Amino acid sequence: MPQYENPWTIPNMLSMTRIGLAPVLGYLIIEEDFNLALGVFALAGLTDLLDGFIARNWASQKSALGSALDPLADKILISILYVSLTYADLIPVPLTYMIISRDVMLIAAVFYVRYRTLPTPRTLAKYFNPCYATARLKPTFISKVNTAVQLILVAASLAAPVFNYADSIYLQMLWCFTAFTTAASAYSYYHYGRKTVQVIKG
Repeated sequence: MPQYENPWTIPNMLSMTRIGLAPVLGYLIIEEDFNLALGVFALAGLTDLLDGFIARNWASQKSALGSALDPLADKILISILYVSLTYADLIPVPLTYMIISRDVMLIAAVFYVRYRTLPTPRTLAKYFNPCYATARLKPTFISKVNTAVQLILVAASLAAPVFNYADSIYLQMLWCFTAFTTAASAYSYYHYGRKTVQVIKG
């Protein structure tokens, strides 16, 4: 049987806030309001730091839903940011395609794990009920590094038109490093597979 838990924790609310900020950031970037976009991005980054800190230090705030919602919020935020920054000609198309492709596969895997770990009879109501935890996700080390690198590139790209270094060779080197960590992260999930999922026993 799945484990019943309260989904309305502070970390989960912070993750939802980050998801809500993603389209706002996308709009600001497309409108080329990079100064305000930098401020909103800093706020989104703060929610990311806070939800992890709270979940690690207060056991009552830790949840299986949060183990999936936190990285999902990161992926939604990163996907919208990369598409928007590519539209603004600040990040190359191949890199964005690579990142989006990896994230789509990982999100699909999360939904598949949810389905496989749900006890029968499987229903839509049970599947989408956040109160029932069936599995806890454990991201790989390189995946955590990759998320940090991707966010660093976003911050650097947002700041590029503000501080006039969009053509910097260092920014292009960061593109290459981001591509490398993205590929390494995708391989780590392929290699470790089931070790990144902890099924919760009732």
